[in-house]
Amino acid sequence: MRVLLDECVSEGLRNYLAGHDCQTARYAGFAGLENGQLLTAAETAKFDVVLTVDRGFEYQQNLEQRKIAVIIFCGKSVLLEDLLPLVPVCLAHLESIESGQIVRIGGE
Repeated sequence: MRVLLDECVSEGLRNYLAGHDCQTARYAGFAGLENGQLLTAAETAKFDVVLTVDRGFEYQQNLEQRKIAVIIFCGKSVLLEDLLPLVPVCLAHLESIESGQIVRIGGE
């Protein structure tokens, strides 16, 4: 699965997503793009999933007609150490997530 880490996600998270082609938004050339633009750019670049910590993402974007999925990490904070406990659940979702889906991982 091709996974794009949103700018607000710790770049170190990519090291914990073994078995997936994972890039950061900055590395992919998408730095500074707003959410809608980011989704369009990610789709054009053939990414399957965007990982973000932006809890409002699902309320700002309609993925119904999109060819990409979004996973939202809802950790205690956006620090890598607070996101790592959510990685096993993320990896499980990456096995079955489909285009147009938004999945929240963690609690609020």
